[in-house]
Amino acid sequence: MIKRILNYLGWYIVAILLGFLHMRIVLGPSPKSDNNGIQFLNGIHDFVLLYVGTIIGSIIAVIFILFDVFYFNKKIQNNNKATIFRFIIITIITIIVGSTHYFLEKIANVV
Repeated sequence: MIKRILNYLGWYIVAILLGFLHMRIVLGPSPKSDNNGIQFLNGIHDFVLLYVGTIIGSIIAVIFILFDVFYFNKKIQNNNKATIFRFIIITIITIIVGSTHYFLEKIANVV
């Protein structure tokens, strides 16, 4: 049981990192300037990167863990390439969640 929890904790960390990567792609690099007003905006940029990246990563993790517990765990239990398969699945979920976030924020103007 503890091994399973630690396994899902590892996948949760991977999902959080993928959420940060998505937000880094959406926000772009932080602007560099010597002006103090711009330094404040850099802080806001970093805060948004961490805050929204964590939320998106958590959404990715919850979806992945639910799929894994209820569907994939039974199908690929004795497969030696299960980790690669799970990484591909979490990447696909990241693309779907990222595309949905982009659509809702930029195109539908909901977020």
